[in-house]
Amino acid sequence: MVEVEVAPPRAHEVRVKIVCTSLCHTDLTFWRMKDFPAMYPSILGHEAVGVVESVGDHVEEVAPGDTVVPVFLPQCGGCADCLSPRSNICSALSYRPGLMPRDGTTRFSLAATGEPVHGFLSVSSFAEYTVVDVAHVVRLGGSALPPEKACLLSCGVSTGVGAAWKVAALEPGSTVAVFGMGTVGLAVAQGSKMRGAKRIIGVDLNPDKFEIGKRLGVTDFINPNDTGEKTVSQVIKEMTGGGVDYSFECIGSTSVMAEAFESSRTGWGKTIILGTDTAAAPVSISSSAIKRGRSVTGALLGGIKPKDDIPVLAQKCLDKELELDEFVTHRMGFDDINRAFDLLAQGKCLRCIIWMDGAEQKKAGA
Repeated sequence: MVEVEVAPPRAHEVRVKIVCTSLCHTDLTFWRMKDFPAMYPSILGHEAVGVVESVGDHVEEVAPGDTVVPVFLPQCGGCADCLSPRSNICSALSYRPGLMPRDGTTRFSLAATGEPVHGFLSVSSFAEYTVVDVAHVVRLGGSALPPEKACLLSCGVSTGVGAAWKVAALEPGSTVAVFGMGTVGLAVAQGSKMRGAKRIIGVDLNPDKFEIGKRLGVTDFINPNDTGEKTVSQVIKEMTGGGVDYSFECIGSTSVMAEAFESSRTGWGKTIILGTDTAAAPVSISSSAIKRGRSVTGALLGGIKPKDDIPVLAQKCLDKELELDEFVTHRMGFDDINRAFDLLAQGKCLRCIIWMDGAEQKKAGA
Protein backbone atom coordinates (compact mmCIF):
# COMPACT_ATOMS: atom_id res chain seq x y z
CA MET A 1 0.00 0.00 0.00
CA VAL A 2 1.27 3.45 -0.92
CA GLU A 3 -0.20 6.91 -0.59
CA VAL A 4 -1.13 8.79 -3.73
CA GLU A 5 -2.32 12.31 -4.40
CA VAL A 6 -5.64 12.44 -6.25
CA ALA A 7 -5.94 15.80 -7.97
CA PRO A 8 -9.22 17.73 -8.08
CA PRO A 9 -11.46 17.06 -11.07
CA ARG A 10 -11.01 19.26 -14.12
CA ALA A 11 -13.77 20.24 -16.55
CA HIS A 12 -16.17 17.38 -17.34
CA GLU A 13 -14.68 15.26 -14.56
CA VAL A 14 -15.90 13.79 -11.28
CA ARG A 15 -13.94 12.80 -8.18
CA VAL A 16 -15.46 9.73 -6.56
CA LYS A 17 -14.97 8.23 -3.11
CA ILE A 18 -14.95 4.48 -3.74
CA VAL A 19 -17.23 2.55 -1.37
CA CYS A 20 -16.41 -0.91 -2.65
CA THR A 21 -14.77 -2.47 -5.67
CA SER A 22 -14.37 -5.98 -7.03
CA LEU A 23 -11.80 -7.92 -9.00
CA CYS A 24 -12.31 -8.87 -12.63
CA HIS A 25 -10.13 -11.17 -14.75
CA THR A 26 -9.17 -8.14 -16.82
CA ASP A 27 -7.46 -6.70 -13.74
CA LEU A 28 -5.63 -9.98 -13.26
CA THR A 29 -4.57 -10.07 -16.92
CA PHE A 30 -3.09 -6.57 -16.85
CA TRP A 31 -1.48 -7.18 -13.47
CA ARG A 32 0.48 -10.05 -15.05
CA MET A 33 1.54 -8.07 -18.14
CA LYS A 34 5.03 -6.69 -18.39
CA ASP A 35 4.65 -4.60 -21.54
CA PHE A 36 2.14 -2.28 -23.25
CA PRO A 37 -0.85 -2.02 -23.06
CA ALA A 38 0.05 -2.42 -19.38
CA MET A 39 1.62 0.78 -18.01
CA TYR A 40 3.47 1.29 -14.74
CA PRO A 41 3.06 2.56 -12.15
CA SER A 42 -0.70 2.34 -12.42
CA ILE A 43 -3.82 1.90 -10.30
CA LEU A 44 -5.90 -1.03 -11.51
CA GLY A 45 -9.58 -1.73 -10.85
CA HIS A 46 -12.63 -0.93 -12.98
CA GLU A 47 -15.65 -2.54 -11.28
CA ALA A 48 -16.91 -0.40 -8.42
CA VAL A 49 -19.50 1.81 -6.80
CA GLY A 50 -18.87 5.09 -5.02
CA VAL A 51 -20.13 8.50 -3.95
CA VAL A 52 -19.39 11.73 -5.78
CA GLU A 53 -17.03 13.87 -3.67
CA SER A 54 -16.61 16.83 -6.04
CA VAL A 55 -17.20 17.79 -9.65
CA GLY A 56 -15.40 19.94 -12.22
CA ASP A 57 -16.81 22.62 -14.48
CA HIS A 58 -19.59 21.73 -16.93
CA VAL A 59 -20.74 18.72 -14.91
CA GLU A 60 -24.50 18.84 -14.44
CA GLU A 61 -25.82 15.28 -14.38
CA VAL A 62 -24.23 14.34 -11.03
CA ALA A 63 -23.55 16.28 -7.83
CA PRO A 64 -21.62 15.69 -4.59
CA GLY A 65 -23.35 13.00 -2.55
CA ASP A 66 -24.75 11.07 -5.55
CA THR A 67 -24.18 7.32 -5.67
CA VAL A 68 -22.54 6.40 -8.96
CA VAL A 69 -21.17 3.42 -10.81
CA PRO A 70 -18.00 4.13 -12.82
CA VAL A 71 -17.72 2.20 -16.09
CA PHE A 72 -14.86 1.64 -18.53
CA LEU A 73 -17.09 2.36 -21.52
CA PRO A 74 -18.14 6.01 -21.99
CA GLN A 75 -21.51 7.32 -23.09
CA CYS A 76 -21.30 10.99 -24.00
CA GLY A 77 -24.90 11.03 -25.19
CA GLY A 78 -24.30 13.27 -28.17
CA CYS A 79 -22.19 11.47 -30.78
CA ALA A 80 -23.61 9.43 -33.67
CA ASP A 81 -22.88 6.15 -31.89
CA CYS A 82 -24.42 7.18 -28.58
CA LEU A 83 -27.53 8.37 -30.42
CA SER A 84 -27.85 5.15 -32.44
CA PRO A 85 -29.43 1.96 -31.08
CA ARG A 86 -26.94 0.00 -33.20
CA SER A 87 -23.83 0.86 -31.18
CA ASN A 88 -22.59 1.36 -27.64
CA ILE A 89 -19.07 2.46 -28.66
CA CYS A 90 -18.94 6.20 -28.03
CA SER A 91 -17.06 7.86 -30.89
CA ALA A 92 -16.57 11.22 -29.15
CA LEU A 93 -14.20 10.00 -26.44
CA SER A 94 -11.34 7.78 -27.55
CA TYR A 95 -9.69 5.47 -25.04
CA ARG A 96 -6.24 6.68 -24.00
CA PRO A 97 -4.42 3.91 -22.11
CA GLY A 98 -3.52 5.10 -18.62
CA LEU A 99 -4.75 8.65 -19.15
CA MET A 100 -7.85 10.83 -18.96
CA PRO A 101 -9.82 10.73 -22.23
CA ARG A 102 -10.09 14.46 -22.91
CA ASP A 103 -6.64 15.90 -22.15
CA GLY A 104 -4.37 12.85 -22.03
CA THR A 105 -3.06 13.49 -18.50
CA THR A 106 -3.42 11.65 -15.19
CA ARG A 107 -4.96 12.74 -11.89
CA PHE A 108 -2.78 10.43 -9.77
CA SER A 109 0.73 10.94 -8.43
CA LEU A 110 2.85 9.31 -5.74
CA ALA A 111 2.56 11.33 -2.54
CA ALA A 112 6.22 10.78 -1.63
CA THR A 113 7.84 11.77 -4.93
CA GLY A 114 5.20 13.41 -7.13
CA GLU A 115 5.82 10.80 -9.84
CA PRO A 116 2.76 10.47 -12.13
CA VAL A 117 0.70 7.28 -11.76
CA HIS A 118 -1.32 5.93 -14.68
CA GLY A 119 -5.01 5.23 -14.52
CA PHE A 120 -6.66 2.05 -15.79
CA LEU A 121 -9.61 1.67 -18.16
CA SER A 122 -10.73 5.20 -17.28
CA VAL A 123 -11.76 4.06 -13.77
CA SER A 124 -8.89 3.03 -11.39
CA SER A 125 -11.02 1.82 -8.51
CA PHE A 126 -8.26 0.21 -6.41
CA ALA A 127 -7.87 3.50 -4.57
CA GLU A 128 -9.93 5.28 -1.93
CA TYR A 129 -10.62 8.12 -4.38
CA THR A 130 -10.53 8.29 -8.15
CA VAL A 131 -11.26 10.84 -10.86
CA VAL A 132 -13.29 9.81 -13.90
CA ASP A 133 -14.77 11.62 -16.86
CA VAL A 134 -18.48 12.32 -16.44
CA ALA A 135 -19.13 10.21 -19.55
CA HIS A 136 -17.84 7.24 -17.55
CA VAL A 137 -20.19 7.50 -14.55
CA VAL A 138 -23.74 6.26 -14.15
CA ARG A 139 -25.92 7.87 -11.50
CA LEU A 140 -28.06 5.40 -9.59
CA GLY A 141 -30.33 8.08 -8.21
CA GLY A 142 -32.45 7.00 -5.30
CA SER A 143 -31.81 3.29 -5.89
CA ALA A 144 -31.85 1.22 -2.71
CA LEU A 145 -29.54 -1.36 -4.27
CA PRO A 146 -26.84 -2.41 -1.77
CA PRO A 147 -23.34 -1.24 -2.77
CA GLU A 148 -21.87 -4.70 -3.30
CA LYS A 149 -24.61 -5.48 -5.80
CA ALA A 150 -24.38 -2.14 -7.57
CA CYS A 151 -20.66 -2.77 -7.88
CA LEU A 152 -21.27 -5.89 -9.99
CA LEU A 153 -23.25 -3.90 -12.55
CA SER A 154 -20.12 -1.89 -13.36
CA CYS A 155 -18.74 -4.61 -15.66
CA GLY A 156 -19.11 -8.40 -15.42
CA VAL A 157 -22.80 -9.00 -14.76
CA SER A 158 -23.89 -6.22 -17.12
CA THR A 159 -21.68 -7.70 -19.85
CA GLY A 160 -23.24 -11.15 -19.57
CA VAL A 161 -26.87 -10.18 -19.11
CA GLY A 162 -26.55 -7.45 -21.74
CA ALA A 163 -25.13 -9.87 -24.29
CA ALA A 164 -28.15 -12.15 -23.96
CA TRP A 165 -30.61 -9.26 -24.05
CA LYS A 166 -29.10 -6.78 -26.48
CA VAL A 167 -26.54 -8.53 -28.69
CA ALA A 168 -28.27 -11.88 -29.13
CA ALA A 169 -31.76 -10.56 -28.34
CA LEU A 170 -32.57 -14.23 -28.02
CA GLU A 171 -36.14 -15.42 -28.37
CA PRO A 172 -38.16 -17.55 -25.92
CA GLY A 173 -37.49 -21.23 -26.56
CA SER A 174 -33.94 -20.66 -27.81
CA THR A 175 -31.02 -23.02 -27.23
CA VAL A 176 -27.81 -21.55 -25.85
CA ALA A 177 -24.22 -22.64 -25.22
CA VAL A 178 -21.98 -20.70 -22.82
CA PHE A 179 -18.22 -21.32 -23.04
CA GLY A 180 -16.62 -20.31 -19.75
CA MET A 181 -18.64 -20.15 -16.55
CA GLY A 182 -17.00 -17.29 -14.77
CA THR A 183 -18.94 -14.20 -13.81
CA VAL A 184 -19.63 -13.14 -17.40
CA GLY A 185 -20.65 -16.63 -18.53
CA LEU A 186 -22.93 -17.18 -15.56
CA ALA A 187 -24.50 -13.79 -16.19
CA VAL A 188 -25.09 -14.82 -19.82
CA ALA A 189 -26.86 -17.91 -18.50
CA GLN A 190 -29.05 -15.86 -16.18
CA GLY A 191 -29.84 -13.34 -18.92
CA SER A 192 -30.72 -16.18 -21.29
CA LYS A 193 -33.02 -17.70 -18.69
CA MET A 194 -34.71 -14.33 -18.21
CA ARG A 195 -35.28 -14.16 -21.97
CA GLY A 196 -36.97 -17.59 -21.91
CA ALA A 197 -34.25 -19.88 -23.28
CA LYS A 198 -35.36 -23.50 -23.02
CA ARG A 199 -31.90 -25.08 -22.95
CA ILE A 200 -28.67 -23.51 -21.65
CA ILE A 201 -25.52 -25.61 -21.97
CA GLY A 202 -22.57 -24.56 -19.80
CA VAL A 203 -19.03 -25.51 -20.82
CA ASP A 204 -16.20 -25.31 -18.29
CA LEU A 205 -13.19 -27.30 -17.06
CA ASN A 206 -14.01 -26.57 -13.41
CA PRO A 207 -16.73 -28.91 -12.11
CA ASP A 208 -17.23 -26.61 -9.12
CA LYS A 209 -18.96 -24.13 -11.46
CA PHE A 210 -21.74 -26.55 -12.33
CA GLU A 211 -23.84 -26.23 -9.18
CA ILE A 212 -23.94 -22.44 -9.19
CA GLY A 213 -24.61 -22.57 -12.93
CA LYS A 214 -27.66 -24.70 -12.31
CA ARG A 215 -29.02 -22.16 -9.85
CA LEU A 216 -28.61 -19.39 -12.43
CA GLY A 217 -30.32 -21.21 -15.28
CA VAL A 218 -27.85 -23.68 -16.81
CA THR A 219 -29.68 -26.88 -17.76
CA ASP A 220 -26.80 -29.03 -19.07
CA PHE A 221 -23.06 -29.19 -18.39
CA ILE A 222 -20.09 -30.24 -20.49
CA ASN A 223 -16.57 -30.65 -19.15
CA PRO A 224 -14.21 -30.72 -22.17
CA ASN A 225 -12.06 -33.24 -20.29
CA ASP A 226 -14.96 -35.71 -20.26
CA THR A 227 -15.92 -35.77 -23.96
CA GLY A 228 -13.50 -38.52 -24.98
CA GLU A 229 -12.54 -38.35 -28.64
CA LYS A 230 -15.40 -36.00 -29.49
CA THR A 231 -15.03 -32.25 -29.62
CA VAL A 232 -17.30 -30.09 -27.51
CA SER A 233 -19.04 -28.85 -30.65
CA GLN A 234 -19.78 -32.43 -31.72
CA VAL A 235 -21.33 -33.16 -28.32
CA ILE A 236 -23.42 -29.99 -28.47
CA LYS A 237 -24.66 -30.79 -31.97
CA GLU A 238 -25.71 -34.26 -30.81
CA MET A 239 -27.49 -32.82 -27.77
CA THR A 240 -29.39 -30.20 -29.76
CA GLY A 241 -29.97 -31.89 -33.10
CA GLY A 242 -27.60 -29.72 -35.11
CA GLY A 243 -26.25 -26.97 -32.86
CA VAL A 244 -27.45 -24.14 -30.64
CA ASP A 245 -29.21 -20.98 -31.74
CA TYR A 246 -26.79 -18.81 -29.75
CA SER A 247 -23.24 -19.56 -28.65
CA PHE A 248 -21.33 -17.28 -26.26
CA GLU A 249 -17.53 -17.27 -25.81
CA CYS A 250 -16.64 -15.83 -22.40
CA ILE A 251 -13.00 -16.85 -21.98
CA GLY A 252 -10.83 -14.98 -24.45
CA SER A 253 -9.31 -17.96 -26.27
CA THR A 254 -9.26 -17.95 -30.08
CA SER A 255 -9.49 -21.75 -30.19
CA VAL A 256 -12.56 -21.66 -27.93
CA MET A 257 -14.06 -18.91 -30.11
CA ALA A 258 -13.74 -21.22 -33.11
CA GLU A 259 -15.26 -24.11 -31.15
CA ALA A 260 -18.14 -21.91 -30.01
CA PHE A 261 -18.80 -21.02 -33.65
CA GLU A 262 -18.75 -24.72 -34.63
CA SER A 263 -21.36 -25.36 -31.93
CA SER A 264 -23.87 -23.02 -33.55
CA ARG A 265 -26.61 -24.18 -35.87
CA THR A 266 -26.34 -24.00 -39.65
CA GLY A 267 -28.89 -21.58 -41.09
CA TRP A 268 -29.19 -19.08 -38.25
CA GLY A 269 -26.69 -19.85 -35.49
CA LYS A 270 -25.12 -16.76 -33.94
CA THR A 271 -21.86 -16.68 -31.99
CA ILE A 272 -21.20 -13.78 -29.61
CA ILE A 273 -17.59 -13.21 -28.51
CA LEU A 274 -17.27 -11.58 -25.10
CA GLY A 275 -13.83 -12.82 -24.03
CA THR A 276 -10.69 -10.83 -24.83
CA ASP A 277 -7.62 -12.44 -26.35
CA THR A 278 -4.79 -10.20 -25.16
CA ALA A 279 -2.60 -11.16 -28.13
CA ALA A 280 -5.35 -10.03 -30.55
CA ALA A 281 -4.78 -13.21 -32.57
CA PRO A 282 -7.05 -13.99 -35.54
CA VAL A 283 -9.90 -16.49 -35.20
CA SER A 284 -10.01 -19.31 -37.73
CA ILE A 285 -13.50 -20.16 -38.97
CA SER A 286 -14.75 -21.66 -42.21
CA SER A 287 -15.85 -19.20 -44.88
CA SER A 288 -18.27 -21.78 -46.25
CA ALA A 289 -19.90 -22.07 -42.81
CA ILE A 290 -20.42 -18.30 -42.80
CA LYS A 291 -22.09 -18.55 -46.21
CA ARG A 292 -24.49 -21.14 -44.84
CA GLY A 293 -26.17 -18.69 -42.51
CA ARG A 294 -24.07 -18.71 -39.38
CA SER A 295 -22.75 -15.41 -38.02
CA VAL A 296 -20.26 -14.19 -35.44
CA THR A 297 -20.14 -10.87 -33.62
CA GLY A 298 -18.49 -9.34 -30.59
CA ALA A 299 -19.44 -6.81 -27.95
CA LEU A 300 -18.00 -4.60 -25.24
CA LEU A 301 -19.99 -4.45 -22.00
CA GLY A 302 -22.54 -6.80 -23.53
CA GLY A 303 -23.76 -4.17 -25.98
CA ILE A 304 -25.40 -2.07 -23.27
CA LYS A 305 -25.36 1.72 -23.15
CA PRO A 306 -24.20 2.33 -19.56
CA LYS A 307 -26.25 5.39 -18.63
CA ASP A 308 -29.41 4.00 -20.24
CA ASP A 309 -29.23 0.35 -19.25
CA ILE A 310 -27.41 0.00 -15.92
CA PRO A 311 -30.24 1.80 -14.03
CA VAL A 312 -32.67 -0.65 -15.69
CA LEU A 313 -30.59 -3.60 -14.49
CA ALA A 314 -30.43 -2.08 -11.00
CA GLN A 315 -34.23 -1.92 -10.93
CA LYS A 316 -34.44 -5.54 -12.07
CA CYS A 317 -32.26 -6.44 -9.09
CA LEU A 318 -34.58 -4.58 -6.74
CA ASP A 319 -37.57 -6.31 -8.34
CA LYS A 320 -35.91 -9.71 -7.78
CA GLU A 321 -35.79 -10.39 -11.52
CA LEU A 322 -31.98 -10.39 -11.56
CA GLU A 323 -30.10 -12.43 -8.96
CA LEU A 324 -26.70 -11.12 -7.87
CA ASP A 325 -26.06 -12.85 -4.52
CA GLU A 326 -24.63 -15.94 -6.21
CA PHE A 327 -21.81 -13.93 -7.79
CA VAL A 328 -20.37 -12.64 -4.50
CA THR A 329 -18.22 -15.45 -3.14
CA HIS A 330 -15.84 -13.45 -0.92
CA ARG A 331 -15.69 -10.16 0.96
CA MET A 332 -12.67 -8.48 2.50
CA GLY A 333 -11.13 -5.15 3.36
CA PHE A 334 -8.87 -3.09 1.10
CA ASP A 335 -5.76 -4.20 3.01
CA ASP A 336 -6.40 -7.79 1.89
CA ILE A 337 -6.59 -7.06 -1.83
CA ASN A 338 -3.52 -9.21 -2.60
CA ARG A 339 -5.33 -12.22 -1.14
CA ALA A 340 -8.25 -11.44 -3.41
CA PHE A 341 -5.91 -11.53 -6.42
CA ASP A 342 -4.64 -14.94 -5.27
CA LEU A 343 -8.17 -16.33 -4.97
CA LEU A 344 -9.07 -15.14 -8.47
CA ALA A 345 -5.84 -16.49 -9.96
CA GLN A 346 -6.53 -19.89 -8.37
CA GLY A 347 -10.09 -19.96 -9.72
CA LYS A 348 -11.52 -20.01 -6.20
CA CYS A 349 -13.84 -17.03 -6.47
CA LEU A 350 -16.27 -15.38 -8.83
CA ARG A 351 -16.39 -11.88 -7.41
CA CYS A 352 -14.53 -10.76 -4.31
CA ILE A 353 -15.96 -7.52 -2.92
CA ILE A 354 -13.29 -5.20 -1.54
CA TRP A 355 -14.70 -2.80 1.07
CA MET A 356 -12.55 0.31 1.35
CA ASP A 357 -13.17 0.78 5.09
CA GLY A 358 -13.40 -2.93 5.89
CA ALA A 359 -16.53 -2.33 7.99
CA GLU A 360 -18.95 -4.33 5.85
CA GLN A 361 -16.43 -7.14 5.49
CA LYS A 362 -16.16 -7.45 9.24
CA LYS A 363 -19.92 -7.26 9.67
CA ALA A 364 -20.34 -10.04 7.10
CA GLY A 365 -17.83 -12.20 8.94
CA ALA A 366 -15.98 -13.00 5.71
